[in-house]
Amino acid sequence: MPRTAVLRICNGGFEGMSYELSADETIIGRNPTTDITLLDEGISREHALILYDEDADTYSIEDLQSTNGTKVNGKRVRSAELSDGDELQIGQTRFDFSLGG
Repeated sequence: MPRTAVLRICNGGFEGMSYELSADETIIGRNPTTDITLLDEGISREHALILYDEDADTYSIEDLQSTNGTKVNGKRVRSAELSDGDELQIGQTRFDFSLGG
């Protein structure tokens, strides 16, 4: 049984909103068809992808060649493995990444 991860918005008008990452792939962007849709001018239509690797039981984030990039703990990344407590920044929106038990 995979661990459940949660993204929680830390700033702005949607502060406190949480998204459970229950799928193998979660797309974050401005497009209404994305899994997590953010109303932020600094975000590309399809900005970033969070992947769950069942074999390794790990989550990672990939930037989808966005204009403004994706940051993990303040550092711009193209892709990075995520750890409990990491802070993600996509556009002006900051998230806490937490792993469930």
